[in-house]
Amino acid sequence: MKAKRLLSVFLMLAIALLSNGMSMNAQENEITDFYTISGVVKDKNTKKTIDYVNISAVGTNVGTVTNEEGEFSLKISNALNVKEIQLSGIGYYNALITISGNNKEGQTFFLTPESFLLSEVQVFSWRNPRDLVKAAIDKVGDNYAMNPNMLTGFYRETIQKRRKYINISEAVIEIYKGGYDLPADRDQVRVLKGRKLISPKMSDTLSVKFLGGPNMPVFLDMVKNPDILLDKEILPFYSFKMGEATSIDDRLQYTVHFKPQMITEYPLYIGTLYIDREILSFTRAEFSMEMQDKQKVINAILKEKPKGLRFTPEEVLFVVTYKQQGSKTYLNYIRNEIKFKCDWKRKLFATNYTVTGETVITDRNEQHVFRIPNKETFTIRQSLSQEVSLYQDENFWSNYNIIEPTESLESAVNRLKKQHLKSQ
Repeated sequence: MKAKRLLSVFLMLAIALLSNGMSMNAQENEITDFYTISGVVKDKNTKKTIDYVNISAVGTNVGTVTNEEGEFSLKISNALNVKEIQLSGIGYYNALITISGNNKEGQTFFLTPESFLLSEVQVFSWRNPRDLVKAAIDKVGDNYAMNPNMLTGFYRETIQKRRKYINISEAVIEIYKGGYDLPADRDQVRVLKGRKLISPKMSDTLSVKFLGGPNMPVFLDMVKNPDILLDKEILPFYSFKMGEATSIDDRLQYTVHFKPQMITEYPLYIGTLYIDREILSFTRAEFSMEMQDKQKVINAILKEKPKGLRFTPEEVLFVVTYKQQGSKTYLNYIRNEIKFKCDWKRKLFATNYTVTGETVITDRNEQHVFRIPNKETFTIRQSLSQEVSLYQDENFWSNYNIIEPTESLESAVNRLKKQHLKSQ
C-alpha cells in the first residue's frame, strides 16, 4: 500500500567520518527594509511559556511559530504596512497586538485560556466520529486551495546523541504546492539558503542521514496525501472516539482520537485529529507510530545501516497543522521526531539518538505561480546535511523568517563554533 512507502520518513543510518569543516553563520549585512517583532508568549494565568503559537502579520501571509520555549522573532517588510500581529494557540483566545512599524524586541505577550460551555447538541452533533472524519474528507475540495500556491518555509533538522546536539542543519525553502485535487507527489521543493553546524569529534562518527527532510511539506501534508491516514479505504483500520471540544484561532474544534483496530503488515498510528466545527476542515493532527511490533517500524523507517549495528526504534511522532486564511485552509507547520537506540553487537550499552525535523510556512503567494524547474528541485533522495554547503549565503537569513532556536540549541551552536575555532 502507498502508505507504507510514503511514510517511511526517509531515515537512513550510515557510518561516516565527519569532516572537521564547519559552515558558520555569517553576519548579516544591515538591512533596513524590514523591522522585527520578537519576544516570548506566556499563559496569562499560569505565566508558563506556550510552545508552537502561531504568530502572523495581520492582512498578510507572513508568519512564524514560537519555539518550545515560547520564543519567536517575526520580520515584517515595511512595504506591507502592517498595523497588527496576531497570536493564536490551541485552547487560547487570539491576541491582537498593535505595532508601529518599528522594532519591538524582547517583549512578553500573554494569551488568555479560552473557556466555553458547550450544549449536549454541540458536543454530540456527530454521534459517530468516523462519519465526522468522512464528512471532513468530503469537504477537502471546498476547504483547501485548488489553485497552485508557492509557499516559503523555514526547515530545521537536528540530531542529538543522548542530550548533545551533533548535527544541526537549517534551510529556507520554497514549496510548489499544486491544487488539492492533484497528487501530493506532484508538489516540489527548492532550497534557497542553508547552513550546517556539525560536531568535529571522532566519537560522533555515527552519522544519521535524514533523507528528503525538506520534502516534509510534500509527504506529510496528510490532507493532500491521504494515504497517510485520511483515505476512506484506510479508515476501517482504526477505531475513533470523540474527545473534548477545544478552539484554535478562536474557532471551535471537534477532537477525534483514533487508534488501530486491525493488524496490518505495516505500522499504523495513534493520535488525535482536530476538525473545524463550522466548515469541517482538518486543522491539526497529532499522531505517533504504534510500537507493538518494532520490526515493522524498522522496516518502515530504516533505509540502510552498517552490518553489525543494532537499531531499536523508541518513538516516532508527527504534528501537522493548518491555518485558515480567507475562505481556504493552508498548510502551516510540520514536525517529525524519531527517537531510537543504536549499539554494536560487541558493546553492552546502547546510545540514545533523537532526529527531529520541523518546517514552518512563513509566507505564501498564489499569483503567477509556476512549477519549479526539475534541475532546481530538492529530491527525497538528497540529504540536506550532506549538501547544505551548496546553498551557503553570506547574507544568511536576510529578511526571511525562521523558528527561533531554543536556549539548548543556541548553546550547542555556540559550543560548536568554539570547537571549530580551536581546531583551526
